[in-house]
Amino acid sequence: MGFTIGGIREMRTGSRRRGRAAECTAVAEYTGLWGWAVVPGARAAAGRCSCGEERCPSPGAHPLKFVPEVPPGASLDAATDVWTRVPGAAVLLPVGRGFDVLDVAETAGRRALTRMERMGLPLGPVTVTPSGRAQFFVAPGAAAELPRLLYRMGWDDAGLDLRALGPGCHITAPPSDEGGRGPARWLRPPVLDTAASPPPARLLLGTLAYSCHRAPLDG
Repeated sequence: MGFTIGGIREMRTGSRRRGRAAECTAVAEYTGLWGWAVVPGARAAAGRCSCGEERCPSPGAHPLKFVPEVPPGASLDAATDVWTRVPGAAVLLPVGRGFDVLDVAETAGRRALTRMERMGLPLGPVTVTPSGRAQFFVAPGAAAELPRLLYRMGWDDAGLDLRALGPGCHITAPPSDEGGRGPARWLRPPVLDTAASPPPARLLLGTLAYSCHRAPLDG
């Protein structure tokens, strides 16, 4: 199965091995330490997706259908076994199991995170995407609850740049590249206290909504 494309083929053998080792170590950390499942994902180069579909609707940003996911608790050997089948695969985390995600513009997310830390709110991991989004890990169920929570808080008609990702979605995990645009990064790395039990969305939503509301005014 021809997964490797374009520039990935041109990488030197030593670089490939170092990159593969880093990916396998990251996968084993996600599964063994944080208790998340990991899914091998497609990569993109020069606008082409490694899945091989000429008109792929999400180049470099979707799971590879022919490779199994690495389940929570899997070892480094198990991660390595999967990644040797698809060297260079992106590391994707399935949403809607151990966590949902609140997704906002990076500027609003950084502002909200600073306020939350000052307020002493419980916080889970937060990633930043190369497309300029901040993704807050929250307890599962946020995607289904978001409309009701926004209504109860009075933000339902504010036209906020805020969405929730739930079951069926995947996010690109650091240090993987997202759709050929660059690597995902941690804005707030996972820690043992909250990685497996992120906070309910309602605890963060007010601050996030306010920051999203302010963002167009500040821009």
